Amino acid sequence: MNASRPPPPDRASPRCQVAGTGAWLPERILTNADLEKLVETSDEWIVSRTGIRERRIADEGVHTSTMGAKAATRALERAGIPAREVDAILCATITPDMPFPCTACLIQREIGADRAFCFDLEAACTGFIYGLEIGRRLIESNAYKTILVVASEKLSSVTDWKDRNTCVLFGDGAGAVVVGPTTEEEAAAGRGILSTHLFTDGSLANALLIPGGGSKEPFSADVLEKRRHLVHMTGQDVFKAAVRYLAASARAALDANHVTPAELDWVVAHQANMRILQALSQRVEIPMERFVVNIHKYGNTSSASIPIVLDEALGEGKIKPGQTVLMCALGAGISWGSALIRW
Repeated sequence: MNASRPPPPDRASPRCQVAGTGAWLPERILTNADLEKLVETSDEWIVSRTGIRERRIADEGVHTSTMGAKAATRALERAGIPAREVDAILCATITPDMPFPCTACLIQREIGADRAFCFDLEAACTGFIYGLEIGRRLIESNAYKTILVVASEKLSSVTDWKDRNTCVLFGDGAGAVVVGPTTEEEAAAGRGILSTHLFTDGSLANALLIPGGGSKEPFSADVLEKRRHLVHMTGQDVFKAAVRYLAASARAALDANHVTPAELDWVVAHQANMRILQALSQRVEIPMERFVVNIHKYGNTSSASIPIVLDEALGEGKIKPGQTVLMCALGAGISWGSALIRW
């Protein structure tokens, strides 16, 4: 049963922080050599254009909710919070288990967070940033204490394995964060989510999409034959938008908090393409040594990429308390956004 808590009138709004992270990736590895057997491509071609060497593929019985629940459980364990104390579950995904009910409901059932209200949000690769902003605002409203933001994608289920330009890009996986209020001491030290910045340009909607399977083009023999139920992308349009808008969102976050590129400790950006990350590095004048990168191992996992790379960076001890971390992403919509966190 869901429990809504109205905010006390005499308490100032708290700052929100990431209290725990978790990630889960399938065991099966699909290498570039494996893809050479499916389409006309090569390891050299894929690596030189994307930086990707392998990606993870979920088994048939592993769903978006399965992966999301595993990542969520790990995040809650790291935060030291039982599932029954979660107030809300937000799941960012473009590959839900089914049109309805929402995948967040299925994650709730799997982890036993029966007090939480649940919903999905769809902003493609930017979904985690959008979810983080919603979770942050729920915490700052004083109405809720613990929000679980999950990003989970089974992109192998919507990848066109006959399209050499897109099938090399995508992988499956999930990441999650627990967000909650900072203590007075942490807030005084300036820790927490400092700001978030969200943007959309619908005029570029046709650059990256799954055109079939919705109310506009319901499933039919024609949709399946023309592979309209799978990912379609105009690569050059997406690449140009990514470089331009990611840099703009990064500057928006830095400028809003009066932080210079030299003062930034880490960049945790959406892992879409190594050349995009390198172009972003040049445009915002932040050396690649301060970018956390794992695209070579997992490919593009859409909304899940940022929480996956964040969890790895924390697990490896790269991100330390007091450090400032910039997150930014761009995805279909075209949507893009950024967040600045002091750990």
